[in-house]
Amino acid sequence: MSSTLRLCLLPLAFALAACERTPAPAEPGEALSGGATTVRQSDHNAFSLPSANLAPSRRLDFAVGNSFFRNPWVIAPSTTTARDGLGPLFNTNACQNCHIKDGRGHPPAADAVSAVSMLVRLSIPGDDSPAHTELRRRLGVVPEPVYGGQLQDMGNPGHAPEGRVRVSYESVPVRFADGTRVELRKPRLQIDRLGYGELRPDTLFSARVAPPMIGLGLLEAIPEAAILANADPDDRDGDGIRGVPNRVWDDARGATVLGRFGWKAGQPNLNQQNAHAFSGDLGLTTTLLPRDDCSPAQVDCRATAPGGSPEVSDNILASVLFYSRNLAVPARRGVDRLDVRRGKQLFMDAGCAQCHTPSFVTAADAAEPELARQTIRPYTDLLLHDMGEGLADDRPEFLASGRQWRTAPLWGIGLTEAVNGHTQFLHDGRARNLLEAILWHGGEAQRARQAVLEFDAGERDALLAFLNSL
Repeated sequence: MSSTLRLCLLPLAFALAACERTPAPAEPGEALSGGATTVRQSDHNAFSLPSANLAPSRRLDFAVGNSFFRNPWVIAPSTTTARDGLGPLFNTNACQNCHIKDGRGHPPAADAVSAVSMLVRLSIPGDDSPAHTELRRRLGVVPEPVYGGQLQDMGNPGHAPEGRVRVSYESVPVRFADGTRVELRKPRLQIDRLGYGELRPDTLFSARVAPPMIGLGLLEAIPEAAILANADPDDRDGDGIRGVPNRVWDDARGATVLGRFGWKAGQPNLNQQNAHAFSGDLGLTTTLLPRDDCSPAQVDCRATAPGGSPEVSDNILASVLFYSRNLAVPARRGVDRLDVRRGKQLFMDAGCAQCHTPSFVTAADAAEPELARQTIRPYTDLLLHDMGEGLADDRPEFLASGRQWRTAPLWGIGLTEAVNGHTQFLHDGRARNLLEAILWHGGEAQRARQAVLEFDAGERDALLAFLNSL
């Protein structure tokens, strides 16, 4: 080989060496996704444990909250007065039925009796009238006039369920640069057996599976300023990422505040999230939401005797809040493995971390002392992002458009199959594995998706090894 040719090949050799560079070692404490709250368990109970730093005396409070989260509620009147008042229209009779083992829900199977662990939000576009403007201010949407803001597919005896939810799928092929073909599945929502007449023709629908419960108290403890520091609505840095906060109504404060929870960041805090779940999912009243979610057209529903006033006492609501704040995040596995570290490098290089922000430090004045001043690694920015037409539900919620979704936390995602026995991801469970979930990304994530489509088989395996370590 001539010296001239040898010199010409040197830059190529250096470029190839750079592509195959040894990934950085794991960061100190990287395995502790929840800081000192992290638990080291990776079996089917991995999402159901209290924070590791929770004192023994406070673990009793956790167990009490767990009992109200796990055990079923019953129809009133009943001798079980602490747990009666279910319905009259509802989606399930226990929180745990949707958040199975405190984990992730899934779409209904073809032969399912009900859609437990997936619900359907409803609304209409509305108009500029004062009534609709006020509904959008307080609820974020204008509910469907008869069926309200959520379809409830179960009812007490004598009360017709609002409808039946089914999902079918069509195939969407995607091809990687190396020729590997993947068949995505695009859901088609089907609602029939309507119990109270036809839905309005302009009804907007959004199917949502139950998200995991782990680490919610830590997310609530992230300082608002730290979240807003990542917002870039005008894309000032020109990277195509325009994270924006949702601004939502706080029922207790009577004010508009930052949204953090739910698929579109439509709830401001865990107590309100829980109260709305009790109301919409179980048909139970609280001091925050003291009336059953019955529309004027649902006469029998409105006439049903309550199981107390409210049906979920303030003490029970506080117990469930303590439980949901202190469900621990499991430790990562294999953070020092070469393939996991290489996958993390690819995750960063593709731009995934521009929305899935790796880490935060929780506030010193967190609601629970165990959650304060923790370095956590949730891999979310809690902001809204345009995810493209493929994932759009076309249903706005407060400031979130029909194409925007809150960045989902990734901690614990690699334990989904161990805990829940499935690997169905995204807001409606359409993705059957993590690779499919990535390939549904579009909009602001289109550049990252395209980078992944260029990965070869080894790089894809490394990326998945990293995600499954979370």
